[in-house]
Amino acid sequence: MTYRTFSAIRNDLSAGKITCAALLKDYLSAIEKNKHLNAFLEVFTDSAQAKALEVDHKLHSGKAGRLAGMVIAIKDNLAYKGHKVSNSSKILEGYVSVYNATVIERLLAEDAIIIGRTNCDEFAMGSSNENSAYGIVRNPHDNDRVPGGSSGGSAAAVASGLCTAALGSDTGGSIRQPASFCGVVGMKPTYGAVSRYGLLAYASSFDQVGPITNSVEDAQLILEVISGYDENDSTSSSKKLNAVSKENNSGKLRIAYLKDCLDNPGLDKEIRETILKYLDKLRSLGHTVEGVDFPYLEYLVPTYYVLTTAEASSNLARYDGVHYGYRSKNATDLESTYTRSRSEGFGKEVKRRIMLGTFVLSVGYYDAYYARGQKVRRILQNKTNEIFENFDLILSPTTPGTAFKHGEISDPIKMYLEDIFTVLANETGAPAISLPLFKHSNGLPFGLQLMAPAFKDAFLLAESAKFTA
Repeated sequence: MTYRTFSAIRNDLSAGKITCAALLKDYLSAIEKNKHLNAFLEVFTDSAQAKALEVDHKLHSGKAGRLAGMVIAIKDNLAYKGHKVSNSSKILEGYVSVYNATVIERLLAEDAIIIGRTNCDEFAMGSSNENSAYGIVRNPHDNDRVPGGSSGGSAAAVASGLCTAALGSDTGGSIRQPASFCGVVGMKPTYGAVSRYGLLAYASSFDQVGPITNSVEDAQLILEVISGYDENDSTSSSKKLNAVSKENNSGKLRIAYLKDCLDNPGLDKEIRETILKYLDKLRSLGHTVEGVDFPYLEYLVPTYYVLTTAEASSNLARYDGVHYGYRSKNATDLESTYTRSRSEGFGKEVKRRIMLGTFVLSVGYYDAYYARGQKVRRILQNKTNEIFENFDLILSPTTPGTAFKHGEISDPIKMYLEDIFTVLANETGAPAISLPLFKHSNGLPFGLQLMAPAFKDAFLLAESAKFTA
């Protein structure tokens, strides 16, 4: 039996119709049958089976945690003690984590069963999952198309029923964009709401761990478990996630949509018409829906890539062929160890972003690019906060189109523009979610994106549940 929600699993566990061990066996069988998707880089069969038996015993004794029976896949950039983690890069080939990421600790403490690590764009850099050192991931709706990126393996695994839920990371849309392409729920929490300890960094002031699920309710449950202050992460916040909107107690929402997004020439015409019809539906339900100007749309992606590549060039300096991971066999001295190991170990896109980041941080260009990028980021935050003074939510398409074919986009700039509607949430730190509400005439799914003010994640999820009801 294929389960789409955790509540269905929990009901059957309670009724004695299934056991965690039997459920896991079904998932392992499904993964084997769908190996062609290349969603998993490794299946943790032994540890998952041991955990399933442990959870069955806890269920029998009435001591099981909140996630007992939830089988979760984790993106290959989260540290899981005693298990390999590579960020889908040759530079970390063979590396076994010596500690658990905080989110992993919290999942295990509530008796989640971690089934394996999923494929992704190398170091979470990409929008198609074509940049992995271990091969492309295929979209379960059309195997000739991409699943989105960088958390494409996690989204494909959830969409094709290979696990109950998955964790991804979102730096500029890397949870929401593949969620849209694969027809599942994907959420980026408020920056600081979830610990980044044990998440292999791409851009530290943008990265955030979040859930990919088949239902909003499952996303909400996972977020409740993994969120909260962590002393191991100086950027994690002690602020609680507010469940109630102080500005709106009527049950009717004030929703802003960005006119500049819907007027963007790169937006698929059918997606535009679908969103406009949906806005009319929301108005008919009594919600206030208004278009607002956002004159900075063309600056979102350039600002994102200036700042994130700068942070990436710093974060990835540690992968040098000396401490751990890949070391070139052609190295002859210290300098060649560095240059050859990094040149051979990193893929094309990662090297492109490291070089761009090094450039924008270099003497003579720092003020022109990085410092100016930070100023633009502040302008974007101020404008977004200004909108939230009058509205509860900001609505937009998640992506400008549906999943494209493998190899269809070769121009890096065009690929970067796939993130045009998602990067704002990362630049401002706001929570955002992609909801699988629509289907294109080409048969492919696409999502609706909702953003809420910082730390109103629970409010965002509660309202999202109504959108998908």
